[in-house]
Amino acid sequence: MNKGKYHEVKAATMGGLTDVPGILVGHAKDRSGRTGCTVILCPDGAVPGVSVSGGGPGTQNTDIVRPGTEDLPAYGVLLTGGSFFGLPATGGVMRWLVEQRIAEVPLVPAAVIYDLPYAKGSPPPDAALAYAACQAANADPVPEGNVGAGAGATAGKIYGRPMKSGLGTASWTIPGGPVVAALAVVNPVGDVWCGGRIVVGALRPDGTFVNQTQAMLDGVP
Repeated sequence: MNKGKYHEVKAATMGGLTDVPGILVGHAKDRSGRTGCTVILCPDGAVPGVSVSGGGPGTQNTDIVRPGTEDLPAYGVLLTGGSFFGLPATGGVMRWLVEQRIAEVPLVPAAVIYDLPYAKGSPPPDAALAYAACQAANADPVPEGNVGAGAGATAGKIYGRPMKSGLGTASWTIPGGPVVAALAVVNPVGDVWCGGRIVVGALRPDGTFVNQTQAMLDGVP
């Protein structure tokens, strides 16, 4: 993997998850800045739901929020780097919620991204880092890009020349209605497309995009 080919991603301002009343978001990165975590806090509790897909998901506390299970409120969601090693960081969010007397046994679903190649040599996010993300959480506009769980995110991994991706968020206020918002950590094996063109993905040695989908269809090794 050629780490010299990583590029920082600067996101446009399009609103974000904290436009939803009662939602707080906080980020924390390790000292290297190559991995981190993001916490979404719902101090008043929120009705959770989940859809887990993909060939290698890494999650925690998601079975209890599937349809048909007990109707329990979630008080936070943790998104973290570190692959499976990052899952214990959930304890830091739970400890913070208990200390704030928000819940005695807080439900905090969590999901990880596989960022170990980019974060190589850096310890995975732990409970202390997740606790720091809780302390940093607020209702301000959400920082985007190479922050929190997006610190180690990359795209276009198949040919060993990935490009740096990150974390993004956006919102839309329905006139006279609710706010619809999303926050995502973009860490695909493949490319990221926008408007019919690749914006983040696998790079050739000259810095141009490979187009992994077409390369695989053409049988390019």
